[in-house]
Amino acid sequence: MRYKNITDIKLPVSRMVFGTATPAMMSGEPVFELLDTAFAAGINTFDSARIYGEAEKILGEWMIARGNREQIVLMTKGAHPLPDSTEVRVTPEVIYKDVKESLKMLQTDFIDVYMLHRDNPKKPVGPLVEVLNDLHEAGKIGVFGGSNWTVNRLEMANEYAYAHDLMGFSVSSPAYSLAEQIEDPWGGGCISISGEKQKKDRMWYREEGIEVFAYAALAHGFLSGKFLAERGKDAGKYLDKYAILGYCSPQNLECLKRAEKIAALKSATVPQVALAWLLNQPLAPMVLFSASTPERIQENVRAVDIELTQEDIQYLKEG
Repeated sequence: MRYKNITDIKLPVSRMVFGTATPAMMSGEPVFELLDTAFAAGINTFDSARIYGEAEKILGEWMIARGNREQIVLMTKGAHPLPDSTEVRVTPEVIYKDVKESLKMLQTDFIDVYMLHRDNPKKPVGPLVEVLNDLHEAGKIGVFGGSNWTVNRLEMANEYAYAHDLMGFSVSSPAYSLAEQIEDPWGGGCISISGEKQKKDRMWYREEGIEVFAYAALAHGFLSGKFLAERGKDAGKYLDKYAILGYCSPQNLECLKRAEKIAALKSATVPQVALAWLLNQPLAPMVLFSASTPERIQENVRAVDIELTQEDIQYLKEG
């Protein structure tokens, strides 16, 4: 496993992060085997969210059962609309409430990395920055940031923090993968930094030193190896509506085709190549992934051992 030292996080952070938004964990199944497998593979960073059903509860029970909380970098998110609702919940009151509930479910008194799962661009950032600072000062959360926040809003938050001598956003979790997001798969609120069009945003992250936790690293399954590029017309048989809307395009099918060629040359899988490409990007992001079986976790983690040359990386990018 590869690790990265991040300011104000007590432990080195594993570059691959296990996401708990799996059907089993969200439904409340005590699938400790998945978490055990990820941990044994060197993953010490786990991502969850208030909106992920029972996932926080299962993660908390696992940490208690294994007695390993002090070995874990814990990341969770809040302020997301409730299921079957479009009500915007990005307010100081909701943030307090969600943090309190997350701590209870996770059976801990501290969250290492806290993200606001959504943004409300119509509201001023000041009160949000202030409530996160209050929670940090109270010892409830460590570093904080935004998931699905635009660069513009992140910059506004940090300008407010600087002007008021407060701690700013130091982490962010956008969608980021080898495949370029062509449409917002959710119909609104999915912020991606993939592709040539988002190069300026990626440069901003590097210049500002904001650490990226990349979700949708396999493009909602488009890069999962479930189908071959030459069978692109059959993608709908294997992918959900979010992957179809967000990533099914001729350009991305060419990316998939190139990933298949590199995978064959390296005796690897398409997901391993796609994850290795992301691990080797200049931003050096943390790469979030989920899996529903121990075997798939072990397979995906081997992406850290895939050696890509600069020629490989450029060839995949040009796809």
